[in-house]
Amino acid sequence: MNIDQKIQELNQRKDEIQLGGGVARIEKQHEGGSLTARERLNVLLDQDSFQETGLFARHRGTLFGMAEKEMHADGVVTGAGSVNSRLVHIACQDFTVGGGSVGEIHSAKIVQMMQSSLKTGSPFIMINDSGGARIQEGIDSLSGYGKVFYNNVMLSGVVPQISLICGPCAGGAAYSPALTDFIIQTKSARIFITGPSVIKAVTGEEVSSEDLGGPAAQMNISGVVHFIAEDDMDAIAICKRLLSFLPSNNLEDPPRKEAEETILPDKQLNEIVPVDPKQSYDVRDVIGHVVDHADFMEVQAFFASNIVIGFARLQGRSVGIVANQPCVMAGVLDINASDKAARFIRFCNAFNIPLLTFVDVPGFLPGVEQEYGGIIRHGAKMLFAYSAATVPKITVIMRKAYGGAYLAMCCKDLDADRVISWPTAEIAVMGAEGAVDVIFRNEIKKAEDPVLRRQELITEYRDTFSTPYVSASRLHVDDIIEPADTRRYLALALDILHSKREFRPQKKHGLIPL
Repeated sequence: MNIDQKIQELNQRKDEIQLGGGVARIEKQHEGGSLTARERLNVLLDQDSFQETGLFARHRGTLFGMAEKEMHADGVVTGAGSVNSRLVHIACQDFTVGGGSVGEIHSAKIVQMMQSSLKTGSPFIMINDSGGARIQEGIDSLSGYGKVFYNNVMLSGVVPQISLICGPCAGGAAYSPALTDFIIQTKSARIFITGPSVIKAVTGEEVSSEDLGGPAAQMNISGVVHFIAEDDMDAIAICKRLLSFLPSNNLEDPPRKEAEETILPDKQLNEIVPVDPKQSYDVRDVIGHVVDHADFMEVQAFFASNIVIGFARLQGRSVGIVANQPCVMAGVLDINASDKAARFIRFCNAFNIPLLTFVDVPGFLPGVEQEYGGIIRHGAKMLFAYSAATVPKITVIMRKAYGGAYLAMCCKDLDADRVISWPTAEIAVMGAEGAVDVIFRNEIKKAEDPVLRRQELITEYRDTFSTPYVSASRLHVDDIIEPADTRRYLALALDILHSKREFRPQKKHGLIPL
C-alpha cells in the first residue's frame, strides 16, 4: 500500500467517525430539535479554529456484547478552539453514538481536555447530552466519573467552567455540571440524579420528567441552573455572551472594551427609587441606567428573585452586580438569596471581577421556617464571601439598609473600598416604626394622643438615626451623592481601585459556613 492509498484510508476513516452514529441517528437528533455534537461545535467555535483530539479513541470493553460494538470517538468529541478569538477547551457528548454513554475512554478524553485547560489557562466548556453511565463497563465507568469530578474541582477558581445541558444528564453525570461555575439548560433538556421511574419505585411519588428535571424546576425551585435557553443555538449564544465578561483564568483581568470619553449625569436615576420606603420598584431599572449600554446579563433570574446578580460593564470594565430587589418580597434576604449571592461573590473574587452592590434591604426574612432552615448559617455565607473578597468592592446604599442585612450587603466594616449613599438612604438597626415601638412603648401608651405621639417619635428617630448623614459623619459612608451622578462616581472609583492589592494573613483557607 503506497502513501496515497494510506492517505485515502485515513480520510475514509475520519469521514466515517465524524458521522457519529450514522445518518439515521443524526436525522433522529434533528427531529428532536437538537443539533449533533459536531454541529454544536461548528456554531460555538470560530471558523476553522477547532483542533480535535482523540478522534480515533476506542473503548476497551469486552463484556455484554461490547467487544464487537464500534463507538466512534467513544461518544464524545474533544479538542480546542477559539470563541471570539479566545482559546477554549471543550468536550461535547455525542448522543448519536451509544446515547453518549460515559465509559472509561470517554471520561479519559474529557479529563484530558480539562487538564489542557489548566496547562493553557483557558476556559473549559462541557456540552452534556448523555444517557448516563455505560453500564457494560461497570466500575470503569464509575471510575471515569470520579476522575471528571476530581478535575472539576482542580479547575475550580483557576479557569472558568461552563456546562451546557442540551439533552439528558442523569445520575452521577449531573454532579459534574454542579461542580462547574455556570449551567445553561435548554428547554428540552433534563437533568436529575434519579429519574421519575426510580422515584416512583422507591418512594411511590409520581412526577413527570419535565417537572422533575426540566429547566423551570432546576432554575426556579432548586437553583441548580443559571440560564435557560430556548434551544441549542440559544444556549451557545448565552455561552458566548457569558465568556465575553470573563477572563480566561484567575491570573488575568477580564477583557475590557472601549470606554466612553465622558459620562454625563443621568437625571432619570433621580426618579426611579421612590422616597417612600414602602413603595416598590425594579432594581434592574437602576442597574440599566448605571452600566454601559444598559447591557446587564442577569444570572439565575428566576431563583431567589428577591436578590439580583449578574454581569455588566462600566466604562468597558467587567463588573459583578449584587442588588436587592424591592419588587420581590421587598428585597428581604432569605436562605436562597443568601446562597445565591454568596456563590456569585466567590466566583467574581476568584476571577478578578470587581463587585458593585446596590442596597435596599429591610432585613433578613423572619419566620420559623427560615430559622429551622438555617438562615443563620446561610446568611453567614454572605458575610464570609464579602469579607474574604479582595477585588474592588463598591457599595451604593439607595434606600433601606437595616440591621444585619445592611452588614451582609457589603458595608464598610466588611472592608468595602467605597460606600456611597443616596440622600434617600435610611441606615439603621431597624426601620423607624419598629424602633419607636420598642424604645418608646411606654411613652406612647401614656401619651394623650398615642397615634400623634408615635408619629412624632418616628419622625424624630428617622431624622436622628435613619439619614445617611449620621453614617457619613462616622465614616461608615464615604460620600452622599445625587443619584444622577452614580455612574460617573462608580467609573472613577473603579479606575482608582483597579490596581488594588490585598495583604491578608497567611493560612491554608477559611472555613465557609455550610
